[in-house]
Amino acid sequence: MITHSENPHKHLKLGQLPATAICGNDIMSSCLYVSGIAILFAGVYAPLVLLCIGFVLYLYKKVYTEVVEALPVNGGAYNCLLNGTSKTVAAVAGIMTFLSYIATAVISAKVGVEYLGIGIEHATQEFMGSAFGIPVIPITIAVLFLFALLVISGVKDSAKVAFGIFSLHILTLIGFLIFGVLYFAQGGTLYFASNIAQTTQIISKNGGLFMTVYLAFSASLLGVSGFESSANFVEEQEKGVFRKTLRNMLLGVVIFNPLIAYAVLNVMPYSDIVQAKDFLLANAAQIIGGKYLLYLVSVDAFLVLCGAVLTAYIGVSGLLHRMSGDHCIPSWFARENKRNAFPRIVIGFFLLSSSILLITHGDLLSLAGVYTIAFLGVMSLFALGNLILKETRTELKRTYQAPVSVVIIALLATLFGMFGNIRIDPNNLSFFEIYFIPTLLLVLCVIYQDYIMKFLLRITSRVAPGLHRYLRLHFSDITEGKFVAFIHDVSRLRPILDYIDRNEVSWNITLIHCKDKREIDPKAVFTDIHDTLPVLQKAGFYSHFHIDLQYEDEEFGPGIIDKISRKLNVHKNRILIGSIHETHSFSYEDLGGVRIIYS
Repeated sequence: MITHSENPHKHLKLGQLPATAICGNDIMSSCLYVSGIAILFAGVYAPLVLLCIGFVLYLYKKVYTEVVEALPVNGGAYNCLLNGTSKTVAAVAGIMTFLSYIATAVISAKVGVEYLGIGIEHATQEFMGSAFGIPVIPITIAVLFLFALLVISGVKDSAKVAFGIFSLHILTLIGFLIFGVLYFAQGGTLYFASNIAQTTQIISKNGGLFMTVYLAFSASLLGVSGFESSANFVEEQEKGVFRKTLRNMLLGVVIFNPLIAYAVLNVMPYSDIVQAKDFLLANAAQIIGGKYLLYLVSVDAFLVLCGAVLTAYIGVSGLLHRMSGDHCIPSWFARENKRNAFPRIVIGFFLLSSSILLITHGDLLSLAGVYTIAFLGVMSLFALGNLILKETRTELKRTYQAPVSVVIIALLATLFGMFGNIRIDPNNLSFFEIYFIPTLLLVLCVIYQDYIMKFLLRITSRVAPGLHRYLRLHFSDITEGKFVAFIHDVSRLRPILDYIDRNEVSWNITLIHCKDKREIDPKAVFTDIHDTLPVLQKAGFYSHFHIDLQYEDEEFGPGIIDKISRKLNVHKNRILIGSIHETHSFSYEDLGGVRIIYS
C-alpha cells in the first residue's frame, strides 16, 4: 500500500514476500513489453542490452539503500530532496514522479487490454469461428475509469491480493521459459540465425553498433520502471525488508528479461516481433506452448498490469496528499472523503491519463518514451539527492554508504538514457513537456504564492483599492500556518529562519530547545537564543515572522516530537529538525516523518 502515514507504527508492517509482491507487480509487469522494445532496437543484442539494464539496477540498489535506510519515510525522490535541499527542488522530483505514475497507469492499462484482446481474439476464433477484436483505446479508458471508481470508493491493493497476482505472474514467466526450452529440445523452427542477419541491417541503419546499443539501452530502460516503488511505501515495511525488496526486484529483472528476449528471438522472426510488439509474449506463447499457454499469458498479463494501474492510483494519491501537506499543491486537490480516498486527485489523474492516451493514439513507443523520460528523471534526481545528502547532511545516521563513484555512474547511466529517448523520437520530449511545464508552473505558484501576493498587493494598492483589501485579507490567511523547529545551538538560528523564509509561506514559528544532559547549565543555550532573536529581528532580519521560543525540560527524541505535535496541533511533516547522528539512540523513522533541514 503506497501511502503517506504520519504514524506508521499504527500499521501492520509488511514482510519480505508481500512487500516484494507489491513493488514486484510494478517492475515485473515490464517483462511483458520491454523484450519487444529491446529486440526492436537491438535485434539479437537485446539479451545483452537487458543485462546492462540489470547492471544499472545493481548500481541504483546501492543508491536507494543508502538514502531510504537513512530516511525511511514514504515519498522516494521527493522525500530525499525535501530533506536534503529546498522544497522547490523536491517539488520537481514530485512532479516527475507524478508524471511517471501517469505513464505507469496508461501503459499498464493499454498493454493489459492488448493482451486480453489477443486472448479474446483467439478464443472467439476457436469457439465461434470468427475472431472478435476489441476496441483497445475505449476499453483502456474504461479500465482507467473503473480503477478510479474503485480507489474513490476506498478499495486499495492488499498485500494478499498483490502476492497472489505476483505469484501467478512469476509462475507464468517460469512456465513460458520452460516451454521455450522444450520447443528448442523438440526441434521447433528456430529463427535466431535469420534474426542475426536482420540485426546487421539494424546496425547499418543506425550508423554502427555503438549507436544501436545506445538507443536500445535507452529505450529498454523502461524495464527498470517500478524499481523506485518500494521507496514509496517503506513506512509499511518491517525493518530490514526494504533492502531485500531491492535485491529481489534486481534478481527478477536480471533473470527474466534477458531469457525472455532470447526465447522470443529463437521462436519468432524479426518481422513478426515488430508486428506483435504490444503483445509479444502472447504470440510467442502460442508458438511454443499452444493456445492454452497463450490464454494463460493473456490473463496473467491483464491481471498483473491491472495491479500496476491500481498501484499507480494509490501511489499518486499518497504522493499528492504528501505534497499538499507540504504546500506544494493547492490543498483543495487533497480533500479526503469518508473512505479515506482523495476523489479530486483521482479524477484529475484519470483525466490526465486518458488525455495522454488519446494524444499519443495509444502508440506504445510514444507512451514508453514519455514514461521513460519521467521515471529516469525521478531516478536521476534520486542519485543527485544522494550526492547532495553526502555533502549537506554529512552527520546523518546511515546504515550503509554507497561509494561516490557508484552514484555518479548510476546518475550518468540514467541521464544518458533520457537523452537517448529524446534522440529516438523528439516527440517524446514534446509529449512530456505538455504535462511537465503546466504542472511545474502550478506547483511553483503555490510554493511562491507569498511573493506573488506581495507583487499583486503593490500593483493594486493605488489602481484597485477594493481588490487590494481582498488580497491583503487573503494574504493574511496564507501566512497564518504554523511551523515548529527544534534548535540545539544559537548558531542554527539564522539557517532555520532562512530555510523557512525561502521555502514556506507561513509566518508563525515555534522554536523548541530541549534539555541536553551534556550541558553544564541546561538553560544557557536557551538564554543565548532568547537574547539573540530580538536583536536579529530588530536589525531587520525576519521581522515579518511571529516567533515563539520555548524550552522543554526533556531530551530530544520521539517522545518530545509526539508531545509537541499534539500540544501545538502541528503535523509532523511541519516539524523541522537537524540530522539524526550516530550518537542518537533512535533512528529517523522513529520520529514519524519530520523534515531534516540542516546537518
